[in-house]
Amino acid sequence: MHSMRVYLVLMTTICCFLFTEGQVVGYADSTKPDSTKFIKIIAADKFRRIKQDSAGDLNLLIGHVQLKQENTFFYCDSAIQNMLSNTIEAFGNIHINDGDSVHTYSQYLKYLGNTKIADLSGKVKLTDGKAILTTESLQYDVNAKIGTYLNNGKLVNKQTTLISKEGYYYADTKEVYFQKNVKVVDPDFTMLTDTLLYNINSEIASFISPTLIYDTTSSIRTRSGYYDMKKEIGSFLKRPIIKDSTQTIIADQIDFDKKSGEGLAMGNMLYQDTSNGISVIAGQARFNKEKKIVKAYQFPLMIINQDNDTLYVSSDTLYSGLLKKDSSNTNQKDSLRFFSAYHHVKIFSDSLQGKSDSLYYSAADSIFRFYQDPVLWTKESQISGDTILLRTKNKKADTVLILENAFSVNMTKEGMFNQLRGNNMTGAFIEGEIDYLRAKGNSESLYYLQDDEDSSYMGLNYAMADVIGMKFKDKELKRISWINAVKGITYPMDKIPADKKTLKNFKWMEAEKPKSLAAMIASPLKK
Repeated sequence: MHSMRVYLVLMTTICCFLFTEGQVVGYADSTKPDSTKFIKIIAADKFRRIKQDSAGDLNLLIGHVQLKQENTFFYCDSAIQNMLSNTIEAFGNIHINDGDSVHTYSQYLKYLGNTKIADLSGKVKLTDGKAILTTESLQYDVNAKIGTYLNNGKLVNKQTTLISKEGYYYADTKEVYFQKNVKVVDPDFTMLTDTLLYNINSEIASFISPTLIYDTTSSIRTRSGYYDMKKEIGSFLKRPIIKDSTQTIIADQIDFDKKSGEGLAMGNMLYQDTSNGISVIAGQARFNKEKKIVKAYQFPLMIINQDNDTLYVSSDTLYSGLLKKDSSNTNQKDSLRFFSAYHHVKIFSDSLQGKSDSLYYSAADSIFRFYQDPVLWTKESQISGDTILLRTKNKKADTVLILENAFSVNMTKEGMFNQLRGNNMTGAFIEGEIDYLRAKGNSESLYYLQDDEDSSYMGLNYAMADVIGMKFKDKELKRISWINAVKGITYPMDKIPADKKTLKNFKWMEAEKPKSLAAMIASPLKK
């Protein structure tokens, strides 16, 4: 640029001696036939023709210079036009008006009329009336209407600023292709990537390389997709990650509405709530990031982190959100979760397994509510009824309430079944194992008597009472008690009738018990 300025000063000095005073308007070369590609002189304060042999004649123009080629107009302070090569070299306050659609400004211009390629430098600015592109050097193809910069540029469209090392502007489609160290700064977010296609009219950014979009509270990482800056919606591909201080959402594809927080995660979805120690994996899920809600389907599995005994929940559909804070409870956390699971529910942990049609859990009271034919297994014991309420404490089973048609079965080492049934039943656990069970209302018990010395079986006892309690130790029944209206009978081991070995509605459902994590879901877990 320094040598160019020296050249300009030198040419201006020469022109002072060679130029004739006066103005030139509408000058055209009379020795050349008019053609659409020939650059025409419209106006200049001063004009001079310099004859050259093989290099071609030069037109030297100074002051309010105006040139034209077809629908493209050139304005500058001074210019040198080569008649033979059909080129111009322009200096100072350059303005190119390309068919009134694109306006380009700079301090220096080298223009090739035959190919319609313009090389501009020095405070370059290109605008289509909506966005403004600035850089220090730009090549603009007037014919193809493509502008290229290779050494840092900035595009400003309304309140959004996009910068990159390299860029390609397409005037016809109003698109800019940014490459290398791309940064988008918007009042609501910042975007970092290496390759970005941006449409000025629609304000849609498309990316095909690792991209980070972030604001003060959350971030989105993706490798492919698009983001509509006007509507604040996007579709992100190739395992995108949406994350804030407590939530993480990952999937093969995520469609996301930033304004509402609503999103759809498709393919191998993972949702994590670190504040509550909950994760959900599924084939697909709808979520609201702002409300911290997730509804998962296609073989969903919820993982509840517990001390050395993680609990897994599977069903056809899983739904989870935050509980509304009880203003009267000053100790309640702001982020307490609830979740519901419905149809074909299964739960699995090392100490507890279960199944039901539906399930609801609230962190406010730490109660699992199992509905419609629920069954729970803990070690060698089975509990069933119409509804089961299981309260946990310190993330372990603490107490249980079985409502209507309560039934408990405990299998001995020898494969015999101690049984307890009643209208309702309560129980307690110690370290995840049953401590006692108490049946109330039309209660019945059936258990095998053992010798206190050698633990040999002596007979089978059947009893009825208002209330019946069973005490367990080391997974085995150790003591039984009856209260009010007690009736019963004991059969010696060798004289037990076949039809007296089980209570009414007895059913041992070991085959339906989830025995492993793999058995929890219908399709294999994907890593």
